[in-house]
Amino acid sequence: MKTFEDEVKQLESKAKKLRRMVFETIGNAGVGHTGGSLSWVEIGTVLYFRAMKINPREPGWIERDRFLLSKGHSSPTLYCCLAEKGYFPHEKLNEFDRINGMLQGHPCMRKTPGVDMSTGSLGQGLSAGIGMALGRDVKKLDFYVYVLLGCGELHEGQVWESAMYAGFHRTGKLIAIIDYNKVQLTGSIDETLGVEPLREKWEAFNWKVFECDGHNMAELVKTIDEAKGVDDKPVVVIAHTVKGKGVSFVENRAAWHARAPSSDEMKKGLEELADG
Repeated sequence: MKTFEDEVKQLESKAKKLRRMVFETIGNAGVGHTGGSLSWVEIGTVLYFRAMKINPREPGWIERDRFLLSKGHSSPTLYCCLAEKGYFPHEKLNEFDRINGMLQGHPCMRKTPGVDMSTGSLGQGLSAGIGMALGRDVKKLDFYVYVLLGCGELHEGQVWESAMYAGFHRTGKLIAIIDYNKVQLTGSIDETLGVEPLREKWEAFNWKVFECDGHNMAELVKTIDEAKGVDDKPVVVIAHTVKGKGVSFVENRAAWHARAPSSDEMKKGLEELADG
């Protein structure tokens, strides 16, 4: 019988593979948001390979759990999770961000199997997720809605309008996850527009709040499990992460927010990721 420790080790191995895939996908394309894609690899691993009720053979299954990548610019991680899960062949990753291709720079629900919502305009994902949750309840269906937000995205006012609405109406089985890597496009969050005290803000909007290390697999699994145990109000998981996690010259550097590695940098980065 598989133990919790065994499952965590398998997920850690999967995350290691996915992180290499993400870095290579961006490098091959010569375009992409490296820092913010690498920071949520463990989160994506737990969602797609443990937490979510999904079926790659039936992407439109009405009872599937929904996932919305509100920080749509970090799509390479989503695409690598979908490919590894079996939604489309791995070879398609080589077509990332090509004109008219299946894997657009920002997720497109009309082009990519497994994508539940087209995203990219920051601040809008949580609103769409609430809409899905409301529609689910009207139709008496049973599934979770997960929304991944960037910490820089919290500067958008629409996020807080959404948070106020969901908290007031106690929207259940809605789990927001914040990729709290503390770096955005132009610099650190604290230098640009601080969002602290973050826990207290969400609690003030009547959300159940969990915090965890977004790269500690065991801690992340336990936190997502706990979040799924709350169904009488919306939940937010504040996942503390590192921008560019796993590649030394990318970590915590705003310059890598929207930059792809050169061929030499990709070689060096993949060597580090192979040893990590």
